[in-house]
Amino acid sequence: MTNETDKQYMRRAIQMMREAGVVTKTGGPFGAVIVKDGEIIAVSGNSVIRDNDPTAHAEVNAIRLACKNLGTFDLSGAVMYSSCECCPMCYSTSYWARISKIYYAASWSDYDDIFDDTNINIDIAKPYPERQLAPEQILQEEAQAVWQEFREMPDGARY
Repeated sequence: MTNETDKQYMRRAIQMMREAGVVTKTGGPFGAVIVKDGEIIAVSGNSVIRDNDPTAHAEVNAIRLACKNLGTFDLSGAVMYSSCECCPMCYSTSYWARISKIYYAASWSDYDDIFDDTNINIDIAKPYPERQLAPEQILQEEAQAVWQEFREMPDGARY
């Protein structure tokens, strides 16, 4: 259940949305705020255009900044306020970062005439051969050998 504090954090994300998309034009109109233990730990906008980086979405930028600020890749307990519904990449990044909750303002349908979020989500749900990029597996055995080697490492990363 949302409260006035949640709305304040979302308004900050929407302010960043306007900054990135309309004022500085660093990317599309997307903004994100990450909060942990009642404190804002990251605020970022989209910087796809400025950085020439298709992964520089507001949410990904905010996660990178939050991780840097906290010195960890694990954002368990953090809440993300995104000006827009997360695209599949931003949702996945939030998932990997262990974000505990996501709130969003605009829905994909609010801007599907400009951005492909809905189409990407539809494509991901298809079987591999039917997807636009048609992922195809090759050299599985060689990759499995590296995975086995990694499994045997006592200090291999787990996340």
